[in-house]
Amino acid sequence: MANSLEQLKSMTVVVADTGDFKAMKNYKPTDATTNPSLLLAAAQMPQYQQLFDKAIEHGKKHGSTVEEQVSEAIDMLFVLFGVEILKIVPGRVSTEVDARLSFDKEGSIAKAKKLISMYKEAGIPKERVLIKLASTWEGIRAAEVLEKQFGIHCNMTLLFSFGQAVACAEAGVTLISPFVGRILDWNVANTGKKSYEPMEDPGVISVTSIYNYYKKFDYKTVIMGASFRNIGEIRALAGCDLLTISPKLLGELEASRDLITRHLNADTAKTQAIEKVTFDEKAFRFELNEDQMATEKLSDGIRKFAADSRKLEAQLMVRLKQ
Repeated sequence: MANSLEQLKSMTVVVADTGDFKAMKNYKPTDATTNPSLLLAAAQMPQYQQLFDKAIEHGKKHGSTVEEQVSEAIDMLFVLFGVEILKIVPGRVSTEVDARLSFDKEGSIAKAKKLISMYKEAGIPKERVLIKLASTWEGIRAAEVLEKQFGIHCNMTLLFSFGQAVACAEAGVTLISPFVGRILDWNVANTGKKSYEPMEDPGVISVTSIYNYYKKFDYKTVIMGASFRNIGEIRALAGCDLLTISPKLLGELEASRDLITRHLNADTAKTQAIEKVTFDEKAFRFELNEDQMATEKLSDGIRKFAADSRKLEAQLMVRLKQ
């Protein structure tokens, strides 16, 4: 029998949740995704220093102040990592817009267009790049403009609620990344229940409900489950459009010969009695506010990505001044 990873790949597109090129080569995912936290980790690894040197050189050439140089260097760093990743994976790479733009629609649009332009200069067509944006109201509206007016494909991240998922689908975004493990984390910390069986995992339940809703009403937006804590969650979401998985869990799946059973199926979803809903801005904000878990985890996720962006900036600033 094929190992569990090979079985999973037969029913779901597997994406590597890492900035480590070696791990991508080992596990052969279709796509890959990065974020400031992953690049911050890569900054400590000797094998990636050449990319940081190139980014710093770009910053020096294109910024008139140290602050501008740092900003230019970070943008180039994301693109350089993306270009290298696309030499390994056959599909797409996700590149994240600065989390500090999460409530800035126009700023997010401008940054996304700039990143796509930089990829184009490096010989990468926009079809191979997904721009990652936080699933705030402003982020979703920015994605709508990018998709419909500029043909720039978006990956909506930090997604924890059904309302966020519906708003993304209505906006016509390419892909959403609901955070399975972080939903579990919140429930473990706040409900008193310390463990869940995979099919009872609140993150798994959330993604399953979103998947069934999307397939029931034929939305083009696809779902990429993210932020897994164990392979049980991954097994329970077999059949999801995409799953982005860390190298550690990819390794566990590869080492396992357990049977993977498909749990998510578009044909089955279409038979379910599900009512269609819609969210304008007021309804979206109220629904999100009513969901304590989603509100807290969205805020926490933005803060953490922003903090890692600041750490990355500080490291680049030190190098720029050398």
